[in-house]
This record gives sequence, C-alpha cells and structure tokens, in this order.
Amino acid sequence: MIQVNKQGDVWIFAEQEEGKLSDVPLELLSKARELADALGVSVGAMLLGQGVKDLADTLIAHGADKVYIVEDEKLKAYQTTPYTAAIQTLIEDHQPQICLFGATPLGRDLAPTVASRMKCGLTADCTDLQIGTHEEKKDGTVYENLMYQIRPAFGGNIIATIVNPERWPQMATVREGVMPMSEADSSRSGKVIACQAGLNGFPLPLTIHARHREERKVNLKASRIIVCGGAGVGSKENFKVIWDLAHCLGGQAAGSRAAVDLGFIDHDHQVGQTGTTVRPALYVAVGISGAVQHRAGMQESAKIVAINNDPDADIFQVAHYGIVGDLNQVVPMLIKAIRGGMSVKTAHETPEATHG
Repeated sequence: MIQVNKQGDVWIFAEQEEGKLSDVPLELLSKARELADALGVSVGAMLLGQGVKDLADTLIAHGADKVYIVEDEKLKAYQTTPYTAAIQTLIEDHQPQICLFGATPLGRDLAPTVASRMKCGLTADCTDLQIGTHEEKKDGTVYENLMYQIRPAFGGNIIATIVNPERWPQMATVREGVMPMSEADSSRSGKVIACQAGLNGFPLPLTIHARHREERKVNLKASRIIVCGGAGVGSKENFKVIWDLAHCLGGQAAGSRAAVDLGFIDHDHQVGQTGTTVRPALYVAVGISGAVQHRAGMQESAKIVAINNDPDADIFQVAHYGIVGDLNQVVPMLIKAIRGGMSVKTAHETPEATHG
C-alpha cells in the first residue's frame, strides 16, 4: 500500500468589489484556518484589484497567515480573463494544495475558469469541507490528508463526498453563509506579499464605462430572528401574517424557494440551498414542508419553531418546538399573545400544540 502525501498551503480568494470585502472571504478564512490547522500548513489569501492593500489587515485578523496582493489597473474591475491569468500565475509560483472560492456570481464564474487553466477538478456549492484519507480500490493506493468536498446532490436527496487525489490544487466553491465567520483578532500578525500581475501587454476583452450595482434589500445572515413562510401560506395576500409576526418579534420576514417561485416574496428574502444560509437565534417556519433543500439553509438555527397543519411534515424533524394547526389561526394567536393580549388559558386551547 503506497502512502501519497503532498504539501502546500490552504488558500482562499478574497473577493472584493470597489475596495470592500464581502462576508464571503471572511467565512472562507474560518474554514481555511480549520483545514490548515489539520494539515499543519499556513492559510493564504489571494487579494486582487487596485488600491486594495489596506484590506490585508482585515484578512489577517480573520485568520490569514499570508496575503498575496496583486494590484494592477487591469484588475480594478472584475473581468474573467485578467483575474484568471493573475491567479494562475500565483498558483504556479506558490503551489497551494487547496484553493477555496465563494459560490457567489463572481466566484462561480472565476473558479471553473481557473480550474480549467490548472487542469484540476472543482466541486461547486460545497456545504462542508473536511480532511480525510482516500484509498483507491483499483490498486490500493492511499492518499492521506485529502480535502473531502461535501455537497448535496441529485436535488439534495443525497450528500456527495468528492475527492481530488491527483490533479492539484484541490478546488471548491463554498456556498455563502454555510461557514460561520470567526471573530476578528487584531493581535494576529501575518505576512503581506506583493506579487506581479504579469498583465503587461495583456489585452482586456471589455471596456467598462460604468457599473451599476443594486444592493440587497435585506441581510438575512445578520438577522437574529427570522419568520419564514412557505407555499403553505397560500397566497401573497396571506403572506402578510408572516410580515406581521416578524415585525412583532423584531425580526425579518423570509420565504422558502416555493414561496419565492410563487411570487409571495422576492428572492432577496429566500432561505435554503439556492438562497441564503442562516443561523438566527430564533427561526419560525410557517407553512413549510421541510424539504432537504430548505433545511440545508436553516437547520443550524439556535431554536426552530415549526407551524404546519401536517403532523408528518419533514420540518418537524429539525424543529425544537412544533405547532400542528392552521397557520391562519395559529399565527394571529401568536401575535396577540406576544403583544400581551392573550390569556394563558386561550393560548393552550386549539389549535393543538405539540412540543418537539
């Protein structure tokens, strides 16, 4: 049995726009730190753009040991080809063993292009990453310290674990919000490494005259209380009770993919595998069946309350407290109780309350 071991740091792509880091690279650093510690290597961050060197301190405070800065006029605004060329040069020069990108619109464009250039594999939309061992059945070769790239497959009905033992770096995109962001530690020290872009004479395929970006209407990841409605709410008009309960609790209204597809609420408020992953202190699921795609985006909430008229609904499998009943009766009763207008006796009358 042959033991195959390789070395190299764990890298993340520090996505920034207009000189501002999003939460995504900071979430990636948390997982990169965990992976690097398991491997006994350093964490690196690739920071590309123009006038972005001041962002290095934030990356170091969140876990980076080395920040590779590539500044060039041609990297000021994101374009696939110059960013790919610059990252390819970085990888070839420094040989990381793992490269992580956020599964953002930018990351989903950039990561597969880089993987194609490097002739290596890429697993998209990972929900977890771990270090482990893989044995090839054909010849018994053992690959130690591989990155397990874990993601839902076949519509979320199974969880696939993917490895890339031969063609490195091991690359993955990670869904936004699935990795908890670590607290910043301003006492950390790290190395800032200025690198050449190698883009002299590199023709840009596009000339950008103006950029217009629409900000998200809501930041669900920062909400401590979320009330999420599903297709079971019935209509956009009925969805008013979701907003009312959210406002009453001082929280944010949200919707499942089914509710968004039906037009009950817009996509910025979507929770689940194809929406936002959240970890609030309180998550109230109203009229949601609890498909695995939705549970993937909310099951790590501190407390989950489910309201559904189907006692066998899958959402009750992850709920800490369950209420079986008609949401059009239950939610108004809850609102009234929270506002102090309902007696204890009434609160224990119909609909039936079951505690999970």
